[in-house]
Amino acid sequence: MKEVLKNSIAIVFLAFLLGACSDDEEETVEDGNWIRRSSFEGVGRSGAVSFVSGDKVYVGLGFDGDDYLSDFWSYSPEENFWVRVSDFPGLSRSGAVGFEIDGKGYIGTGYDGDIELSDFWEYDVSSDSWTQITDFGGSARYQAVGFSVDGYGYVGTGYDGNYLKDFWKFDSSNGQWEQIVSLKGEKRKDAMCFVIDDHAYVGTGTNNGLHETDFWEFDATMTDWYQLIDLDDEDEEYDIYRAGSVGFSQNGKGYITVGSYGSYVNSTWEYNPSTDLWTEKTAFEGAGRTGAISFTINGRSFVALGQGGSNRYDDVWEFDPDHILDEDD
Repeated sequence: MKEVLKNSIAIVFLAFLLGACSDDEEETVEDGNWIRRSSFEGVGRSGAVSFVSGDKVYVGLGFDGDDYLSDFWSYSPEENFWVRVSDFPGLSRSGAVGFEIDGKGYIGTGYDGDIELSDFWEYDVSSDSWTQITDFGGSARYQAVGFSVDGYGYVGTGYDGNYLKDFWKFDSSNGQWEQIVSLKGEKRKDAMCFVIDDHAYVGTGTNNGLHETDFWEFDATMTDWYQLIDLDDEDEEYDIYRAGSVGFSQNGKGYITVGSYGSYVNSTWEYNPSTDLWTEKTAFEGAGRTGAISFTINGRSFVALGQGGSNRYDDVWEFDPDHILDEDD
C-alpha cells in the first residue's frame, strides 16, 4: 500500500512538472517573422551578388555546384516576381561584390574557378546595359565586402591568397579608386556588412581558420573605423560566431542571419546602433546555408539563395522584425 501511494505521488509530481514545462513553452514569444516569397527564377546558387536600384533588386552571378554563372535578374517585391535582364558580360564568377550609386549598379572582383578577379562593371538600369569601368584598385580577390555610403562605393577585406583588410573608395564621377584607411581589426574573408544612416558596419568572417568576432563602424565623414562591442562579449552574454552570413538594415537597426560555425547557423540578431547592443530575433526559417544574399527595398528586407552542403537554393524569404509570433502563427 505504501509503495502504491509513493508511485501515485511520483506520477502526480511528474505530471505537474510536465504541465509547467508545457505552459512555459506556450508562453514563449518569438520576435520577428519570416515569410516565404516568390522563388528566384534562375537556377539555385551560392556566392551570388546583388544591388538595389529604385524599387527593384538586381541579382546574378554565383556558382550552382557545376558552373560559374553570368545571368542577371530583377525582382520587384511589390509585384513579387522576377524578370531576366541582360547577362553580365564579364567572366562568370562567384564571391563578387556589388553596390549602387545614383541608380546604377557596380559589380566586380570574385573568383571564376581558376583565378581571383579585379575587373569592375557598371550596369545602367534604364538601358539594361553593362559597361566595363576601371579595374578595382586593390588586388584581385573574392569574398570581400562592398557597400555604398554618401554617394561613394567602398570595397575591402576578402582573399587573394592572403587574408585581407585593406579598403578602397570608388568615385563614380571620375571612375577612380582611392585607397583609404584599412579596417583596423583582423584580416578576413566571408564577412558581412550593413549600412545605417551613412555609417557602415563590418564584422564576422574567418582568418586562418578562426572566426573573427571584432565588430567595426565606418564613418565616411571622418574616413575612419571605430571599434564596437565584440560579437562574443562576455558581459552581454552572447556569442555571434559565423562566416558566410548576410547583413542588412531596416528602420535604423542592423541584422545578421544564417552562415556557418562548424555547422549551419540560422539564428538572427538585431543590432541597435544607439546602444551598441544585439538582441536575438526569430531564427531564419529556411534551410541552413552560407553564401546567401540579402537586400532591403522600401523598408522591406529579404534573404535569398545560398548553399547547404551540396544543395544550392533558389528560395526567397522576407523578414518582418516587428511581428510577434505566438502559438497561432
